Amino acid sequence: MAFADYTSRGAVAVITLNNPPVHALSLGLRAAVADGMERAAGDSSVAAIVIAGTAGAFCGGADVGEFGLPAMSASPSLGDLFAQIENSPKPVIAAINGLALGGGLELAMACHFRVAAAAAQLGMPEVKLGLLPGAGGTQRLPRLVGVERALNMIVSGNPVSGRDLAKTGLLDSTVDGDVPAAAVAFAERVIAEKLPRKKARDIKVDFQNVEAFLDFARGAVAPLAKNYPAPLKCIDAVEAAAVKPFDEGMKIEGSLFIELMASPQSKALRHAFFAMRAAAKIPDVPSTTPLRAVKSVAVIGAGTMGGGIAMNFANAGLPVTVLETTQAALEKGLATVKRNYESTLKKGRLTQQEFDARVKRITGTLSYDDIKNADLIIEAVFEDMQVKKQVFEKLDQVAKSGAIIASNTSTLDLNRIAAFTQRPQDVIGLHFFSPANVSKLLEIVRGSRSAKDVVATSMAVSKQIKKVGVISGVCDGFIGNRMMNSYFRQMELLLDVGALPQQIDKAMENFGFAMGPFRVSDLAGNDILWYIRKRLYVEYPDRVFSKTPDRICELGRFGQKTGAGWYDYKPGDRTPIPSELVNKIVAEESARLNIARCKVSDEEIVQRALYSLINEAARILEEGIALRASDIDVVYLTGYGFPDFRGGPLFYADTVGIPNVLRAMREFAKGYQPDAWEPAPLLERLASEGKTFAGWGK
Repeated sequence: MAFADYTSRGAVAVITLNNPPVHALSLGLRAAVADGMERAAGDSSVAAIVIAGTAGAFCGGADVGEFGLPAMSASPSLGDLFAQIENSPKPVIAAINGLALGGGLELAMACHFRVAAAAAQLGMPEVKLGLLPGAGGTQRLPRLVGVERALNMIVSGNPVSGRDLAKTGLLDSTVDGDVPAAAVAFAERVIAEKLPRKKARDIKVDFQNVEAFLDFARGAVAPLAKNYPAPLKCIDAVEAAAVKPFDEGMKIEGSLFIELMASPQSKALRHAFFAMRAAAKIPDVPSTTPLRAVKSVAVIGAGTMGGGIAMNFANAGLPVTVLETTQAALEKGLATVKRNYESTLKKGRLTQQEFDARVKRITGTLSYDDIKNADLIIEAVFEDMQVKKQVFEKLDQVAKSGAIIASNTSTLDLNRIAAFTQRPQDVIGLHFFSPANVSKLLEIVRGSRSAKDVVATSMAVSKQIKKVGVISGVCDGFIGNRMMNSYFRQMELLLDVGALPQQIDKAMENFGFAMGPFRVSDLAGNDILWYIRKRLYVEYPDRVFSKTPDRICELGRFGQKTGAGWYDYKPGDRTPIPSELVNKIVAEESARLNIARCKVSDEEIVQRALYSLINEAARILEEGIALRASDIDVVYLTGYGFPDFRGGPLFYADTVGIPNVLRAMREFAKGYQPDAWEPAPLLERLASEGKTFAGWGK
C-alpha cells in the first residue's frame, strides 16, 4: 500500500495523503510524506510543495494505535517530519480540504502556508484522551491564532470551522471549492511573487498580562477538571508558548505529554476510545454482510421511551410513525415530543427549519395498518411478557416481509418474544436507555435465531442515529441491567448493615458516578425497580433482598414523579433532601433483622458497589453474553454514568488488580449475606493465572 501519492502540477509537487479513512499519521504515512518531501527537494523543476488530503479529510491526527508502541517514536517521528517540512527551502502549503485534527492540524501548522475549505473542521481533541497536543500544537497554535483562542481550542478539544478561523494567522486563504486546486494556485502565486516562507515558530506571542489571564483560566478550569489533569497541563503548555522561546516551550510540551501519557486517567480514556471502536465489530458477522434497507420506522407506544426513540430517527432524517391504543395517549406522547424539541429550539441547538422538519417527520396512528410497510418496527410498551405477546403476534400478522421487528425490552427473554412470531430470524432487541433521545447507549440483543443481516443492520442503524451499539446475548437484564441488579441489591443490603442512602450516593458520586444509586432510583421511578424485584422474588426464591426498598414503595414513594422516594423533594424542585422517614425505616429494618448497625466507610461502599458489578460482569463474559470485556465497559460508560476517567468496571478491575478484588470479596463474604459474594469462576481463574480482563480471550 502506498501511504501517499506524489504528483507534479507544473512547478508544484503535490503529496496526497493516502491512509484512509482519515489519514492517521502512522509510521507508514510519516515515512511516505518524508520521502515525498525529499523527492521534491531534490527535483530542480519543483519550486513549491502542496500536502493534501482526500475524501473530506486532510489528516485526522496521530495514529493512536501506535501509542506506547515502538512505532510511535520510530523515525521519522512527528517531530522529525514537522522539522523537515518547516525547514524545507521550498515553500510548503497545506491543502486542508476537511478534518484537520490533533496531529493533522500540527502537520498543517508546520507548513509555511495553509489553504482551507471554509467548512473544514480544525481542532485539537487530545484533551479528550487525557492528553495534550504533543508535536508542537500547544506552541504553534497560540502563535497563529492568539493565546485566548488557542487556549479555548486546546482545553475544550472542540473543532472550529475554517470559516471562523479565516481572519487568523492560521489560514492564508479559505475557499468553498476544490481545495487542492486552490492550494496549487496559491503555491503558484507564492512562486511568482517570491513570497517569503512563514514559520510559526518564529512568531512572537503578543498578549498583555498573559500570566494574569492564564491564572484566571486555571481558576475557571480547575473546578470542572478535578478528575482530569490534562486541561490544566494544557494551560501550562500554552503558558510556555507565551513566555518561553519556541525550543524551550517544545521541551515543556514534550515533558507534559509524557507525564499525561502515563496518567491513569489518560490510560482509561484511551481504553474507552478503543473499546467503543471494538464494540462495532461482530466476529461472526463480516463487515461485508448485506444490510436491509431502513428508510421508514414505526414505534409501538408513545410513552416517554417510545417518544424518545422516535426522536432519534426523526433527528437522523427518517420518517417515524408512532402507534398507540388510544387517541388521548397518542396526543399526550406527541405533545411531549414537541415540547422536547421546543426546549432544544429555545436553547439555540436547533434552527426553526430543523425544528419544523423533525416534528413533521413524526406522525401518529391508532391503526396497525398504517405501519405495515415500515422497514423497522420497534416495540416500546409496558415491560410485561403478556403485553409483549399481544403486540408481537399482531406485528407478525401485519408487518411486511423482511421488516426488522425489534423489542425495547430491558430485561425480558428475547427468544420467548421472538417465538410469538413466525419469523424469529427478523426479531432483535434494541434496548434504548432513558432518556432515549439523549443516552448514547443502544444494547443490541441478539436472539438465538436473529439473522446475521438483521444484526449487521441494527449495528449500522445505531451509528446512523448516533448511538454506541453493543451486542448482547439473551439473559435476564442483558449486560447492563443484569449487572445493575447486583449493584442495587448490594447497595440496598448495605442499608441493613449501617449505611444510609445519602452516604452511599455521596460515596459513589465522589468516586465519579454522575449520580448515586438511590438518586438514580428516584429519577427512574422506584416502582419500576419494585416491579422487577417482584419478578426476581419468584424466579430466584433463594436470593436474599433487603426489604427496605419495598417498604419505601408501599408508602407510594416512587421518586421524583411523586415528590418523595428515597429522598424528599420540594414542589417543582428536583434537589434531593435526605428523608428522616426513610432513615427511620432503614433503622427499623436493621432492628427487625437483629442487626446491630455499624459504621460503613465510604471506601467499603465503593468497593462493594464496584466489586458486585465486576463479579457479575465476569459471569456475563464467561457465559458469552458479552463478546468482550471492553464491551461491558462501553455499556457502563455510555449508559450508566460510570466515570470515563476510570475506564469502565472491568478496566478498573485490571487497574486495581483482580487478586485484590477477589481478596476483598472474600472478606465481605465473612459478613452479612455471604451468598452475594460467591466469586464468578472466571474471576477466580484470572486471579490464579495472573491474567487480566483485557487479555481474556486473546
